[in-house]
Amino acid sequence: MDIGSAVSRALGITEEDLADLPRYRESDRFTELEKLAIDLAVAMTDTPAVISDELRASLLRHLTKGQLAELAANIAWENHRARLNRALDVQPAGFSDGAYCALPEHR
Repeated sequence: MDIGSAVSRALGITEEDLADLPRYRESDRFTELEKLAIDLAVAMTDTPAVISDELRASLLRHLTKGQLAELAANIAWENHRARLNRALDVQPAGFSDGAYCALPEHR
């Protein structure tokens, strides 16, 4: 088992959950809050990043302002790391060989 699978399993994420990520909006594997969090991650990693007032309001029905700030900060940090890795041509270290790299389907 690779480290990515071990971390996912420790967090309760199954292979089926990962396989459903590209179709997360239609999947019954994710809660409404999880779907909104994924919507936020997709919007924040798009160029340009455009987060609608509607998405923020929907998230705030489930989260406090502080929780939303923490979620957005974590998404921003991961996006920063991914872009930095690309800029520096960081190559995979083999931790997730054969694992999922699920991307949302474009609408």
